Amino acid sequence: MNPAALIPIPDSIPVSWGWLQLFSTITFFLHVVMMNIMLGTAMIAFVNQIRAGRAEIPVSRDISKELPFAIAFTINFGVAPLLFTQVLYGHFLYTSSVLMAVFWLSVIPTLIAAYYLAYIFNLKYDALGTVRTLVIGGSVLLLLLIAFIFTNNLTLMQRPESWHRFLARPDGWLLNLDDATLIPRYLHFVLSALALGGISIALFYEFRGRRGDPDAKKWVRHGSNWFTYATLANFGIGFWFFMALPATAHDFSTTLGKSLAISIIAGIGAGILSIVFGWRARPRPAFIWTLITIFIMIISRELTRAIYLHPYFTPSDLTVTGQYSPFILFLAFFLGGLVLIAWMVKTAFFSGRAE
Repeated sequence: MNPAALIPIPDSIPVSWGWLQLFSTITFFLHVVMMNIMLGTAMIAFVNQIRAGRAEIPVSRDISKELPFAIAFTINFGVAPLLFTQVLYGHFLYTSSVLMAVFWLSVIPTLIAAYYLAYIFNLKYDALGTVRTLVIGGSVLLLLLIAFIFTNNLTLMQRPESWHRFLARPDGWLLNLDDATLIPRYLHFVLSALALGGISIALFYEFRGRRGDPDAKKWVRHGSNWFTYATLANFGIGFWFFMALPATAHDFSTTLGKSLAISIIAGIGAGILSIVFGWRARPRPAFIWTLITIFIMIISRELTRAIYLHPYFTPSDLTVTGQYSPFILFLAFFLGGLVLIAWMVKTAFFSGRAE
């Protein structure tokens, strides 16, 4: 069967695809940062609870207070990049979503359950005792399940050659388990979350230390260690991921192949610098270089998708209608929303510390 025959006809777009791709990358970057902080700190809290049992752990208590907010920000920051992906690649994403419909539709109730457990972990922290380990563990497990479902969908959408399996499994229970990149891609994401969660903890306690917390230095080192070791491990997972990519991704004679190689090398360089600062327990420069690494790796992700879909489609093939006013209105609300969110976060953070 010809895979191209299975691809639906794409809709037209209001403005040039480059503008949509730009804001897709920016909004996805914001989402990934929040998502990694959320999942990473939750996993660290879970591991700390296992180690400590009933003992009081300041970092776990602090994470319990912030986790519901982190989940809320992650969800809200995830709307825009998902919409941009639907605009540019909707005929691929909608198809893969239908193929794995049962799993895809389960994301919402799974997320609600994870969110609910995060609130219990916060509001009933003292009363839970040793049960708090099970509560935060359940929330983490559900969040990891959601991440696995998303990884399946976003890899299945770029493999039309595997869509014919729907003919043998039309019940919506199809996953992308035969993809060699699925597991390393997923583990790469999980370790990235651990790293960013760790450096976020280090940043938080560095802030506390500058305001007189005598125990802050210990937890700065704690967060920095999580960041450093997770990032080091991720280099190995990243190599596995790259080697699992199709041969076209390793073809450096093409423009896309060369661009991917350059972006990966740049990401490795930025990642090494972040490790150096993390090892020295200097969270601010480590965090900055981590953000640079994440942004570069998002570009690598977009190039990888382009390589996968190149035989079938490029965004430049989309018909442009030239309806600029909706995009300008979106841009105004987007920038205004960022300013408002920054003000809200600053106000909530400093007012909370002043109490």
